[in-house]
Amino acid sequence: MKILRIAAFSDGSVGGNPAGVSIDDDLPPSEVMQQVAAEVGFSETAFAAPVGDAWRVRYFSPKSEVLFCGHATIALGAALALRSGDGIFQLKLNNAAISVEGRREGDVVAAALQSPPTRSKPANPSLLEAALKLFEYSSDDLNRDIPPAEIHAGADHLVLTLKAREKLAAMRYDLDQGRSLMSKAGLVTIALVHVRDNQNFNVRNAFASGGVLEDPATGAAAAAFAGYLRDLRWPHGGNIHIVQGEDMGMRSIIRADIPPDQGSSIRVSGTARIMA
Repeated sequence: MKILRIAAFSDGSVGGNPAGVSIDDDLPPSEVMQQVAAEVGFSETAFAAPVGDAWRVRYFSPKSEVLFCGHATIALGAALALRSGDGIFQLKLNNAAISVEGRREGDVVAAALQSPPTRSKPANPSLLEAALKLFEYSSDDLNRDIPPAEIHAGADHLVLTLKAREKLAAMRYDLDQGRSLMSKAGLVTIALVHVRDNQNFNVRNAFASGGVLEDPATGAAAAAFAGYLRDLRWPHGGNIHIVQGEDMGMRSIIRADIPPDQGSSIRVSGTARIMA
């Protein structure tokens, strides 16, 4: 099995979140995909096989299957563009049908996905209390302009918005405790956000559910967060830009375009670089 290694949402020719990509005639058994993902060691590996005029796709972290992974989808779009030429590729996930576009641009590949539908709701008080305790934050650290919420765009996330950039930079937590909390709550990640202005955000994503302390770029959470801003009627101007991975030395750039229709798909885009 050949595994491509592609960094999605790169900052030009550097940074981004590494993903494994396997493209074959058929998907391997689940246990094989789980083993391969653990051996690759990235936060996710995408496995794709043709089915009709689309691609059947499954995502695995080193510890578990993930219903939807944004950065691995961007990496897959880049791989499909390199394999088949520029185009829009239809993808069939476990619980959704989406698309990804790939377009070669010199040393990188531009890619954009259309997310599953979005939804959001206020954070459960007990979940919020447990999350604040996990990260050693207090309620006074939160920016209530964007209240804590459970957000969704193909997968579930918790979002906490912090007043101070320094608090975001100082993020720390126990991996095992985080994995227990996220697994119990059905969360894929916990997104910690700092607002730079109405359209620009710094983000860190704890991904203990997948056995990874932090994700350098999280397209699924970006789509869910963009949908949440739409639900809040936040003055986003139709798109947002997220800088992620900066505090871990893997700066990543994510753009999310936000159509006005409540709950509709979010377009999440960026560049991808092929890793040596």
